[in-house]
Amino acid sequence: MVGYDPKPDSRNNTKFQVAVAGSVSGLVTRALISPFDVIKIRFQLQHERLSRSDPNAKYHGILQASRQILQEEGLTAFWKGHIPAQILSIGYGAVQFLSFEMLTELVHRGSVYDAREFSVHFVCGGLAACMATLTVQPVDVLRTRFAAQGEPKVYNTLRHALGTMYRSEGPQVFYKGLAPTLIAIFPYAGLQFSCYSSLKHLYKWAMPAEGKKNENLQNLLYGTGAGVISKTLTYPLDLFKKRLQVGGFEHARAAFGQVHRYKGLMDCALGFFKGLSPSLLKAALSTGFMFFWYEFFCNVFHCMNRTASQR
Repeated sequence: MVGYDPKPDSRNNTKFQVAVAGSVSGLVTRALISPFDVIKIRFQLQHERLSRSDPNAKYHGILQASRQILQEEGLTAFWKGHIPAQILSIGYGAVQFLSFEMLTELVHRGSVYDAREFSVHFVCGGLAACMATLTVQPVDVLRTRFAAQGEPKVYNTLRHALGTMYRSEGPQVFYKGLAPTLIAIFPYAGLQFSCYSSLKHLYKWAMPAEGKKNENLQNLLYGTGAGVISKTLTYPLDLFKKRLQVGGFEHARAAFGQVHRYKGLMDCALGFFKGLSPSLLKAALSTGFMFFWYEFFCNVFHCMNRTASQR
């Protein structure tokens, strides 16, 4: 069970084990979904319509974009920015899940609310994601810049990117897009956690006899459903964030089509759902894998703890 569970037979993992499970979950998930993330970012940052009817549009579909990126930039392009992305995922996963477990436990011990309620998971999930975002936002900006650049590359290495960005744009560059990120991440993560928990409870209510069968597969499906719901409802704010993060970086995107300088949130609002299709695919897989691997490793640690206590 994700979040604090007061039942006596619930998992008794340490805070360190929770953080490790969150980190490994983030690492494995990031490696698997990176290609979808690169395509999603390219779609979001393309100013032209994602349509075959627009002669200036470089990308107009997931398969077409995949072939184009593969032909022009090679297979490794689907993992552009993967090192900062992995740093992001490992740190984010640890902080998010640890914060969520601690916040839900705090609610249980310090209030009259049931720590397993939809509203509690929504608020605690949103707050946990905000804490994680503040921790890793500079890495997210780096990851977006690496994924967005074409050929020839502007940034060759992580060290080169850090130095160039700091000298040319100042330290504030590492927190570009922070406001829309926090605005977007709270409801998105809140819906992820609350929908995951709700789908899990709904299935166990509807199919009580099947509750323990194929539990790992069920966790994957709950997470997939939670990812689709949360991404659809909060997608426009993710698009705003990506467009603001590449501000001042337009020259690196000349090969992808028309370049546009975004002046703020209102200027970013063109095409609210541009890039939604790869985003939904990525959200379904990433959220599904995130909860699947987190539950898996938490169960592994729980079995290890139980075995150690019986010796």
